[in-house]
Amino acid sequence: MAGLSGAEAREAEAPGRGSGRGGVVISDDWPGYSLDLFSYPQHYYGDLDYVLIPHGIIVDRIERLAKDIMQDIGYNDIVVLCVLKGGYKFCADLVEHIKNLSRNSERFISMKVDFVRLKSYCNDQSMQDTQIIGEDDFSKLAGKNVLIVEDIIGTGRTMRALLNNIEKCKPKMVKVASLLLKRTSQPDGYRPDYYGFEIPDLFVVGYALDYNEYFRDLNHLCVINNHGKAKYRV
Repeated sequence: MAGLSGAEAREAEAPGRGSGRGGVVISDDWPGYSLDLFSYPQHYYGDLDYVLIPHGIIVDRIERLAKDIMQDIGYNDIVVLCVLKGGYKFCADLVEHIKNLSRNSERFISMKVDFVRLKSYCNDQSMQDTQIIGEDDFSKLAGKNVLIVEDIIGTGRTMRALLNNIEKCKPKMVKVASLLLKRTSQPDGYRPDYYGFEIPDLFVVGYALDYNEYFRDLNHLCVINNHGKAKYRV
């Protein structure tokens, strides 16, 4: 991840839940990468400021997250609960890496993947109440080892709401893995057990993270500009 060293990226000591594993920290003054250095869908030309994290670095970081998870919770049957829609690509890649490691390791993990959909944003603004859409019967998680896979955690309000619903059903264990952890002004913000990158308080799109259902087909994680927000506002 040499490209992030200029941003003073570092290994963070995350004092949160579980193992307290850290992630790559991208500083507030990181200028990102020029869009001209990368290929991306032509229909988004003019809608983005810069590339925050290129696709290749994302994939490499997820591979390491899979290794950490294997080390911590191997030898267990796991229910992977993917938070849709933004988490589906991260979840698919993470599960595939875990499976590959499991095939060549004594620490076998048997995984079943389920899905839950949450809605907590309108345009680029966080809504006060989190909506659980579709799957909301968590009784089948009773006594199970659960790994929640999320795309991004900001204030943590959405994740806390989901955890409150799940923990009422008394699972054996609950761990949370998030691709991104956004720095916010809240000193007591939620920190997941595993996360890929800690990023500034920016609205990012790509790698299945959307803005009103657009930009999911963008491989890199990019910062949307004001023109893009206005263009796709609902």
